[in-house]
Amino acid sequence: MALFGRKKVTIGLDVGSGLVKVAVIDHGKGEPELVRVAISPLAADAIVEGEVMDPGIVAGAIRDALLAAGVKVKSVVTAVGGRDVIIKKIQIARAKEQDARDLIRWEAEQHVPFDMESVELDFQILDPEGDGQEMSVLLVAAKRDLIENKIRLLTDADVSPAAVDVDAFALHNAFEVNYPDAMHGVVCLVNIGHEVTNVNILEDGVPLLTRDIPVGTRRLREDLQRERGLTNEQADELLQGYDKSPHLDAVLATRGEEIAVGIERAAAFLATASRAQSLIKVVYICGGGARVPGLNEALATRLRLTVELANPLQRLRVRDGAFDALVIDEVAPLLMLPIGLALRQVA
Repeated sequence: MALFGRKKVTIGLDVGSGLVKVAVIDHGKGEPELVRVAISPLAADAIVEGEVMDPGIVAGAIRDALLAAGVKVKSVVTAVGGRDVIIKKIQIARAKEQDARDLIRWEAEQHVPFDMESVELDFQILDPEGDGQEMSVLLVAAKRDLIENKIRLLTDADVSPAAVDVDAFALHNAFEVNYPDAMHGVVCLVNIGHEVTNVNILEDGVPLLTRDIPVGTRRLREDLQRERGLTNEQADELLQGYDKSPHLDAVLATRGEEIAVGIERAAAFLATASRAQSLIKVVYICGGGARVPGLNEALATRLRLTVELANPLQRLRVRDGAFDALVIDEVAPLLMLPIGLALRQVA
């Protein structure tokens, strides 16, 4: 039964290049409650650089994760991201929402480097009650092929999309719930995944810029094997362990520099291309890479900023048994995106 026209339970599905993650949230008790989490590993190279190489394997991992989560509902909230998604804050002449909808496509042509016939557009007016001649609008454009491919993958896994979100917005959604005090000023949320690190810069709670850096835990593992002579198992043990290591420190010096430079370039671009007046004060990191021993410290030293681990369970109510056999401290950094998806109520 729906509550006020919206479903009581939402299933967030995050299909990463290394893991499929599911978060189930119940919205029916006044405040959201995480009721179930499940994680299913993906075979190596099933997804490479965001492209699904083996749809059958990925669809099977999705089914396994949903089964482990005890999900019977066949609709999920998922997301798309990467270089085929553009998020941009723009200024346009003030207009009512319907009039703005008519204008936005023309405006988008000035800001989106894609063929407009091949994209899906959406927008949100950020200051609807303002009285100036211009208004701030958050513009989102995603290539239609990207969305269609994600829907096709869900169909192969016998589920359908209740909504298709954008990675950056889902991360922001979970971050806002757990860190309301960070919705003031400029902060940077960094999601370090298996293949890609997503950099998201927010000002007063509004996503201003998102950038992808082609560095993730997979690259760290490969470096440990190639440069330090470790086996795959030994590399994983270091990356997922709790103790720092000379082997790991040597790799982090290089890859941490790449991530730091990516953050600095994103901040520099934002400073010249937007009206953001403040500098980044804090960097929050999440994703599988956030668990790597010593990475937080390496980034903090390089950036000369406070770097904190972002916990998607910081303020979220969690039902007993939600994690089953999973170790909460180990998997929590992985869950910012699927929890952000599941926090979205759908009709």
